[in-house]
Amino acid sequence: MLTGLNHLTLAVADLERSFRFYVDLLGARPHARWDGGAYLSIGPLWLCLSLDATRQSPSADYTHYAFSSGNFAADAALLRTAGVQEWKRNISEGNSVYFLDPDGHRLELHDGNLASRLATCRQQPYAGMVFFDDGAA
Repeated sequence: MLTGLNHLTLAVADLERSFRFYVDLLGARPHARWDGGAYLSIGPLWLCLSLDATRQSPSADYTHYAFSSGNFAADAALLRTAGVQEWKRNISEGNSVYFLDPDGHRLELHDGNLASRLATCRQQPYAGMVFFDDGAA
């Protein structure tokens, strides 16, 4: 059925502001842009910005989008120097900075991966945690 993350589409209130944030600050590669949106990539991830002038802040839940970093310490410092608003303190495996984009989307810069997270969880599993070593549920 599902084979992986295809793309993320984020509704944005100000296309220029968000485009500059993702391209200039976060290093996304621009591929196309139009009056109502833009196509960017971050590594293999396809990211779409879609203009929604009526956009309100996202609901207050844990939904967020995590991105990898080529140099976590330098990139985290860059974000903090730029004054991004952090919405959560990291308490999980690996280094993370949880921050908001200009439209309040919850983002995470993370230096771990699924393999490192699972290895840590095998040492200290969450309550009721089950592992599927063969990929079957």
